[in-house]
Amino acid sequence: MQGVRIYQIPQCKMVSSGTGMFGDGVMERFDAWFSKQPQGIFPKDFLFWDGTGFQWLYLYEEGMEVPPEFDIVDFPGGLYAVATDIDGKTDREALDREVAAFLEQSGFERDPDRFDLGNVITPPAASKILGYNQMDYYTPIRAKQK
Repeated sequence: MQGVRIYQIPQCKMVSSGTGMFGDGVMERFDAWFSKQPQGIFPKDFLFWDGTGFQWLYLYEEGMEVPPEFDIVDFPGGLYAVATDIDGKTDREALDREVAAFLEQSGFERDPDRFDLGNVITPPAASKILGYNQMDYYTPIRAKQK
């Protein structure tokens, strides 16, 4: 059984928190805003580290009320290798080895021009029972360069 799947995010607009750290208020204000958005089948938020801090993105939909402190940005989209683990307890080296082994056999390679993404996929009702959240880790990929 494969533990890594391929997912494509289309080019789209995203609402961005801007760069911040948990505890400085930026992430908390963004979380408070996007947590009020209607829930769908899949999470619409993506978190990433940009080298200086975290950025949180949320899929923008026409007519959405966005606080002025958050920007609407163009998201390039693309293909991602996605693996799931426990949020906050992930052995990133082991996860990266699993993704690398999958890519080695699949005709893909990491795309260094895009950031890794992550999002919590566990609904609150399941999280309460489990006692933890599952998180999807998105590794940007492209066809192997020859």
